[in-house]
Amino acid sequence: MRNQLFSILQAWKTSQFDTEWVLGTVYRTEGSAYRKAGAQMLINGKGQQFGLLSGGCIEADIVRNARKAIVTNKIVTLAYDGNDEDDLSFKLGIGCGGVVHIVLHPINGSDDLGLSDIYAALVKRESGYHHLKIGEKIGYFRPSFVDFHDQAYIESNTDGEWLVTPIRPEPHILVVGGGQDALPVSNIAHNLGWKITIADPRPSNARSDYFPHASAILRKVDQSLAYYVHEFRVDAAILMSHSMTIDASALAALFSTPIRHLSMLGPRHRFMDVLSISGLSEEKFEFKLSSPAGLDIGGSLPESIALSMLSEIHATLYRNPSPNSI
Repeated sequence: MRNQLFSILQAWKTSQFDTEWVLGTVYRTEGSAYRKAGAQMLINGKGQQFGLLSGGCIEADIVRNARKAIVTNKIVTLAYDGNDEDDLSFKLGIGCGGVVHIVLHPINGSDDLGLSDIYAALVKRESGYHHLKIGEKIGYFRPSFVDFHDQAYIESNTDGEWLVTPIRPEPHILVVGGGQDALPVSNIAHNLGWKITIADPRPSNARSDYFPHASAILRKVDQSLAYYVHEFRVDAAILMSHSMTIDASALAALFSTPIRHLSMLGPRHRFMDVLSISGLSEEKFEFKLSSPAGLDIGGSLPESIALSMLSEIHATLYRNPSPNSI
């Protein structure tokens, strides 16, 4: 089970009305904590859990309390204190040393605290903010632009406290090149819960049975890529076709798109040759370029290279620019 919100909501949607459900949310933390405010999970009446609110150490107790929320149809608030020797989290040896405050909201049918609206937005790869009132069964989703760096926060109003959580679809990665070395890229991205598209015009490459996790396999590397990026909201691209002509065509097509990051496999001089073929200069690109692709983690196997490239994209989207970036 992947922990991206879209995957969690997919599991909920399949049996939304077949069993009871509880939404678990971290609404405040003090000190060190594995998950921060805004982290969410869903628990159903069968005791199944989707998502994590910690490293897995307090989930059994959360599920037990979720049952209480279901039976009483009342909100349950919990606090796990890693500093208190008498607290459950301390006894479990969590070791984070912080305090995690969690609220469990029972969900009844269509009264879902805005989760259906969130799911519908994520299907369309749209973003927004989830407003959840602490201590009451009130929640709603409001569409809006959300950056990857945005964090959840508590909003204190005259009617009480609201947790405002940024909602954004999982990253969407375009991989140009469907050779054997693209397989670990697809597999790792899938395990992260990311969306991945493969583009390769060569019929012997990018076979669907080799890339079962790909959302789409495109057979044209031309200006139609730009349309696809806009339509399906691609966040980053990796050029790894091992063909300078294909990479140059992809680079030219992606030049005017709103992607955040583009990396190219191979040495720096190859990147400069591809730029020359495409008729572009690197200073004109408005997104991050990286060549050689990936963070320098010292690996040489395809799996290590895939990890380094996806790590660099992750850092670009969620935190700081990579030191390898041009």
